[in-house]
Amino acid sequence: MIAFACVAASLETQADEGGASFWLPGQFGSFAATPAKPGWSLSSAYYHASTSTGADKNFEIGGRIETGVSARTNLLFITPTYTFSDPILGGQAAISITGTFGRMDVFADATLASPGGIVLSRNDSNSLTGAGDLFPFGSLRWNDGNHNFMTYTMVGVPVGNYQVGHLTNLGINHWSVDIGGGYTYFNTQNGREFSAVAGFTRNFENHGTRYRNGNNLHFDWSLSQFLSKHWHIGLVGYFYHQVTGDSGSGALLGDFKSRVVGIGPQAGYQFTIGKQEVHLNIRGYKEFDAKNRAEGWNAWLTLTIPIGSKLLVASQN
Repeated sequence: MIAFACVAASLETQADEGGASFWLPGQFGSFAATPAKPGWSLSSAYYHASTSTGADKNFEIGGRIETGVSARTNLLFITPTYTFSDPILGGQAAISITGTFGRMDVFADATLASPGGIVLSRNDSNSLTGAGDLFPFGSLRWNDGNHNFMTYTMVGVPVGNYQVGHLTNLGINHWSVDIGGGYTYFNTQNGREFSAVAGFTRNFENHGTRYRNGNNLHFDWSLSQFLSKHWHIGLVGYFYHQVTGDSGSGALLGDFKSRVVGIGPQAGYQFTIGKQEVHLNIRGYKEFDAKNRAEGWNAWLTLTIPIGSKLLVASQN
């Protein structure tokens, strides 16, 4: 299948301003670079995360300094994709756009006036249900037997729910651009698959808080084995590393460079609805080695449905 590629601007104390990064680690999974049959497809994903920081860790959220932050995030991503039939530069082009909807619950031990300042309040909490930002996505994919290659560009359009001074926001209130490439090895004879996608994110300033997130590198990988025509299982993981510091007059905590690593299991199932081959995938990640970023766990449940065409991988199995 085509990897479900979406971006989540979820404020769950991950990285950068308020812990919210444009790139959500783990969004690329199995068959990330594999081409699809031309036509429309629809991907949906449910994402749940539970993260927390130590009581002595500070994060800047919406222009305020919060300490001891924990969060629960439940998001739904809807992504219509169109894959072109005519080749471009010898590859297969596809375009999509992802909409984000969901609920977030954020808790903080205390709100500070400044990084070393006065405690303004204790045991602060806030919840928000609404819409997040929009994420256009374009890709080119090439196939050479068992080897598949991809290049992509994503843009973050800041239209989601956001308000300066709020503990919880579903948007990040700044533009971002992410470029990268990926590789998938898929052997249809023995059912073995390996995918890896690396990318670079450039962030622009949040004019509401005068804060500019630093740029980052990220790497998602997946390893799986088909047990039958329908089932495959394996491992997934990611690495996220901020390479330039946060900046701007609103960056009260300094450069605040962050990193995190995640790894966990996955399982996939391919089945038929009418004449269409559908792919269901579930994967989970346990995080560790976090710096200026909360540690926790997250899980993805994705469903991809071609509309009017069969997925290439499904037709090969």
